Amino acid sequence: MTGGTGKAGIEDLLASTAPLRREDLIAWIEEELVVPEGPAETPSFSEEARVRVRLLCTLRYDLDIDAEALPVVVSLLDQLHDVQRRLRALAGAVAAQDQAVREAIIAVLRGPASAG
Repeated sequence: MTGGTGKAGIEDLLASTAPLRREDLIAWIEEELVVPEGPAETPSFSEEARVRVRLLCTLRYDLDIDAEALPVVVSLLDQLHDVQRRLRALAGAVAAQDQAVREAIIAVLRGPASAG
């Protein structure tokens, strides 16, 4: 890890993330599937970037996702994550409303009552 910042350099990342291969990491950086911080000569990886690299390893090596398909799969996962984040924010906003507003929202979500 670089100087107590919680960031890892390429060598640290390669050493701590089996079975990560250097050529794959370089390709993922070039494809912007993972975005390191700092200058290109001495990139560092935040905890978030390291988690993403581990996800990429799981997809590529464990689940055998094609290198060509990996950007599509990651894009879909990113979209899903964004939807989850937005739903949590919406749920928080709804929960902050008074009871009558919450009930009105729930009624709309349930749709029209089925006619007998």
